[in-house]
Amino acid sequence: MTEYEISNDTRAKLKGTSTASIATALYKRGLRNQFIQGVVPVSPKPENMVGQAFTLRYIPAREDRNPITVFRNPDHPQRVAVETCPPGWVLVMDARKDARAATAGSILLTRLALRGAAGVVSDGGFRDAEGIGRLDMPAYYAKPSAPTNLTLHEALDINVPISCGEAPVFPGDVLVGDRDGVMVVPAHLADEIADECCGMESFEEFVLEQVEGGSSIIGLYPCTKEENQRKYDLWRSKR
Repeated sequence: MTEYEISNDTRAKLKGTSTASIATALYKRGLRNQFIQGVVPVSPKPENMVGQAFTLRYIPAREDRNPITVFRNPDHPQRVAVETCPPGWVLVMDARKDARAATAGSILLTRLALRGAAGVVSDGGFRDAEGIGRLDMPAYYAKPSAPTNLTLHEALDINVPISCGEAPVFPGDVLVGDRDGVMVVPAHLADEIADECCGMESFEEFVLEQVEGGSSIIGLYPCTKEENQRKYDLWRSKR
């Protein structure tokens, strides 16, 4: 586990921050590969998913290691991950971007939700997607998949660095998911990204109001005219 622990203040700020704003803030710091490619919400939720990463790594299955009886093993990594992911954290699964077989189903993810997880992200598939969508817990996946992962996947490593949708994910990184997708924020940057994005979200709300009122984006977005900065400062002071 990382030594970093997300604060309630940072969590609250990221709850109101779009993945687009986070991507921009990370890009300013030279980080261009933090968006998890190819995952979507199983069903939209009213607020962002925010939590630190607890990881599970899948590899291609080898037939002699993955008979149907493998799930009877109490130490099976998939089951252990569901039972040990800390409350408030996000279970993140590296399924090699292969959604042909499931990385979890509604029973396991219901258990994860009842244990207090903040969410789940897989770059593979889920079975029983309809049931997962009814959970209050946010869930992101590539698409619905076949009923078993035995033919293609073997769950192997828990809480190690992984790739999920081509994004590097280290245990303890902060995951933020909205209706567009999921961003991975390195743990050591989480607090400053949350602070910076609060200002970005506020300014973009102002810009959208101006555009809806007929304003030109030139000199407004980005703000290169002093008069627009004064307008924003006045707008913000009133709010």
